[in-house]
Amino acid sequence: MSVPPRRPKAPAGRPPAPYRPGPPRGGAPSHGGGPRPPTGTDENAPGPERRRALPPRGDAPRLRAPSGDLDQLEGRNVVLEALTRNRRKVVKICLDERAKEDEKVAKLLQIAGERRVPIERVPRESLDGVCESGVHNGVIAWAVQLAGYSTQGLLSELDRAGVDPFLILVDEISYEQNLGAILRSALGAGVHAVVVPTQRGKGLTPVVHRVAMGGAEEVPLIREGLSSALATLRRAGVRIIGADMDGAPYDEVPMTGPLAIVLGGEGKGLTHTLRDRCDQIVSVPLAGQLESLNVSVTAGILAFERGRQVRAEGRR
Repeated sequence: MSVPPRRPKAPAGRPPAPYRPGPPRGGAPSHGGGPRPPTGTDENAPGPERRRALPPRGDAPRLRAPSGDLDQLEGRNVVLEALTRNRRKVVKICLDERAKEDEKVAKLLQIAGERRVPIERVPRESLDGVCESGVHNGVIAWAVQLAGYSTQGLLSELDRAGVDPFLILVDEISYEQNLGAILRSALGAGVHAVVVPTQRGKGLTPVVHRVAMGGAEEVPLIREGLSSALATLRRAGVRIIGADMDGAPYDEVPMTGPLAIVLGGEGKGLTHTLRDRCDQIVSVPLAGQLESLNVSVTAGILAFERGRQVRAEGRR
């Protein structure tokens, strides 16, 4: 009869080590009661395959942006909007080397190929290293900055085209998401330009481009002192409506014809200086004991109300 081998004794004075299960086959050591999360993911891969461990960030080469005064565009939709609308030259595109070629990526590659835009396949971690908005969806591009406008220059163009001007002016937007949302609504409502102060607030950052979803490509963002812009609008015969809590209900105020809507800064409303330059003050009536709306929401409501009134006037 065979005898099983005897387990070696522990050294005197030391208790035997307790049994500890090893990591699952093919996995990493346990971390906080479960497997250690991967260092990165491929969001375009289906099912479980999207969770794959990526090389440490330090192993990926850092991207170098092309030289020149360029806008950095982050995200598939943002880059695709810039390519599709073709308002400016896209200089270079960097694409996650493991990105699945879905419909959007295929269209992006097609248009970029037709326009001879250089495309570089890079590790996802390299995109992470230069991303400013926090979301790049595997694509970052650089494009020539959009053409600049002044209020007077825009009014001159609209006058030559025989179009009633429609502008939105906003005093001091600190949150990039708000400016992006205003540009997006402005595009949908037929606004010709958004004017923000020269010194205060945000310009066209990667976050603004991402939230605007093409709005920044089509609707000029004019950086100009609001008092100067309002004086120019008044000389051109543009009616100026301000938005504040004590104004008349917005749906009872005529908004057709040449129009500019003025919104105050985030959380502070219209200043006395801006109110004095307005022909009328309107408000958005609120229920539920709500004190105010986000500035981008107010901008959208008033812009689309103007569109409703213009359509209704055209049907008369």
